[in-house]
Amino acid sequence: MNSTQLNYEVVTNLIPENARVLDLGCGDGTLFSKLIAEKKITGVGVEINQDEVIKALDKGVSVIQGDIDEGLKQFPDGSFDYAILNQTLQSTEKPDLVVDEMLRVAKKAVVSFPNFAYWKVRFYLFFKGKMPKSKALPYEWYNTPNIHLMTVNDFFEFCKNRNIKILKSVYLTKNKARSGILVRAITNFFSEEVVFVVSK
Repeated sequence: MNSTQLNYEVVTNLIPENARVLDLGCGDGTLFSKLIAEKKITGVGVEINQDEVIKALDKGVSVIQGDIDEGLKQFPDGSFDYAILNQTLQSTEKPDLVVDEMLRVAKKAVVSFPNFAYWKVRFYLFFKGKMPKSKALPYEWYNTPNIHLMTVNDFFEFCKNRNIKILKSVYLTKNKARSGILVRAITNFFSEEVVFVVSK
């Protein structure tokens, strides 16, 4: 199982059956179609890229084209059980607005992102003196969609400052997922990606 498949498995396991789900930055709809097949969810995806929207529609996913950095005004408060932002937070222009809007329209939010404090990323920067590249961060500095790189500690602090409750955290490294209460310094150092479930 590669890292993307593991990520999809982790997110799928966090969503209960028959939930109403909003998938933000849903891409080609692969995760959303997996949730429909395995968890019988209902809902909609939002994606800015027209080509990805077409691919998602071809998969039978209900998706609308939109820019989540402009907010989610088309959705009333509490419209969904879960809002998902999978591997997308770091590429948003207004991550604080996006998270606030997720928690306005959904009871809980699932947020995942690559951890920029992962030890291989630190060592790459230290020894090569260049912007790190990894499976989770495969781009060059000039063509990366990632404009807000963050760490596990950054997200904990972000949630604390905004009175957001972290209900669950899952840490992904070397195609393995760990959850539970771990020392934050350890998870910040050894986790390549992280998945959080949060609520207000």
